[in-house]
Amino acid sequence: MFRLWGKIFKDNRLQNDYVVEDSSADTRTHKIFRAMDELCIKFDISHPIWLESNIKDFKRHSKVRFTSDSFIDNYSFDYLEIQVIEED
Repeated sequence: MFRLWGKIFKDNRLQNDYVVEDSSADTRTHKIFRAMDELCIKFDISHPIWLESNIKDFKRHSKVRFTSDSFIDNYSFDYLEIQVIEED
């Protein structure tokens, strides 16, 4: 089972969170992007832009924060954080 936890923070307080589960036999990358699709729909936000620093952080820690610079649209939250909490 693959699980990705998405959290939205404002003023260092958790505003919203959601866990996406994926039990398919697909690759980790495909699971991550499918989970991101589901999170964006659930939170009603656009997809963040994956900068090189985001990719490095995610590879190193299985966790990354997307600040307002990562989005084309303006949102009322400070950042979106995603974290892999379980992998096959």
